[in-house]
Amino acid sequence: MGAHQPITLGDEELLGLLKRAAADLGAQAWVVGGYVRDKLLGRPHPNPDVVVERGDALKLAERFAGLAGTGPPVTFERFGMAQVALQGHMVEFVNARAESYASDSRKPDVRRATLDEDLQRRDFTINTLLMDFDGQIHDRLGGRKDLDARLLRTPTDPLRTFADDPLRMLRAIRFASELGFDLTPDLVPAMRQMKGRLAPPVISAERIAAELRRMLISPRPRLGFELLDAGDLLEAVLPEIAATKGVQQSGYHTHDVYGHTLLTVERVPPELVERLAALFHDAGKPSTATPDGAFTGHELVGANLARSALERLRFSQKEIETVVKLVRLHLRPVYYSAEWSDGAVRRLARDAGTELDRLMALARADIAASAYPEPEKLDELQARLEAVLREQPSRLAPLVTGEDVMRARGIGPGPEVGRIKKRLEELVIDGEIPPAREAVLDYLATHPDP
Repeated sequence: MGAHQPITLGDEELLGLLKRAAADLGAQAWVVGGYVRDKLLGRPHPNPDVVVERGDALKLAERFAGLAGTGPPVTFERFGMAQVALQGHMVEFVNARAESYASDSRKPDVRRATLDEDLQRRDFTINTLLMDFDGQIHDRLGGRKDLDARLLRTPTDPLRTFADDPLRMLRAIRFASELGFDLTPDLVPAMRQMKGRLAPPVISAERIAAELRRMLISPRPRLGFELLDAGDLLEAVLPEIAATKGVQQSGYHTHDVYGHTLLTVERVPPELVERLAALFHDAGKPSTATPDGAFTGHELVGANLARSALERLRFSQKEIETVVKLVRLHLRPVYYSAEWSDGAVRRLARDAGTELDRLMALARADIAASAYPEPEKLDELQARLEAVLREQPSRLAPLVTGEDVMRARGIGPGPEVGRIKKRLEELVIDGEIPPAREAVLDYLATHPDP
């Protein structure tokens, strides 16, 4: 069977093909949910969800795929669902249904239902808006009014809505962070009652992390965490961050550790790793606090807490390692002073490596989230970093190998080889040895105890 060439469809073409497919099968179907909501908000949303009121979603998906000239649908018969991938779109077809979660299961119980029942079981009224295949909007539950009012309301009692799928509590907060919508007054109290349901095995760590990701990179991450806290969900999702509440700090700080953390998060660029590092940069302070107001070693404790939390939430290993590195190093630029030697600046550049720009952005946000009197010192550090990175030849790259050391010293493998090699690298960084392999080998030959 030959491979299907992907095609790109505009919105009108897409709706036209859906209309043809439904007419061919005598089906009654609608576009529903986020695609309709975002179209009204003027936001891009390339992936329509199609709910089939009369007919069969799997057959409609198959007919649509045939008309679009793409590959066959991916089907999920248990859920009455199928997906058709086109270049630029993922169209999901599903039979009108009702679903709910058992108290100890993450897998929903699904049954066929009327369209009205299907809309009632959805998360928020703004996601119950329907669009027919001529592009006309149909509103059965007041979603258009709530959309215009920028309000998040559940179609039924929020306790029932959240019981059906507890992840909806996080989705409410994520939508508020992304869209700037308000929550109706009954949502936060319902979250407090249902907070115990927001945990495995009912809700998987991956689903929780997916909402946190979008919340963090949204335009309003601080609002997201304030709502998590108001709904008593912060302790359930990120106890490491909840522990920073009420931890007072002196000096240039104007907020407790938690308040300072949220200010820092909103001041770094809206990029996931950067905001995760900001979120955890002071997570080690509660357990390292001393009566005199010090938090010695909090960067190392915080790095370990970040690793534990992100592993629990199933973040990728690459993301985890980068966040841990940034948290571990976050104080270095903050502690910079003009008295630093060029060697100290080079060490920072070497230790940060490819994450140097992210580390500097984190340091700038950390300082901006306090009353620190000299934020411009980071401009000086930035200039010095750029200067040492331009040095040719570079003093940052290792110039000799362990084999070189063993040959020159006449020793075998062991810790001493690493110690000597490390010492030679430090001497190059400090400017004591020229940055050339021959110079390092000469020093090694003429200095018996480098």
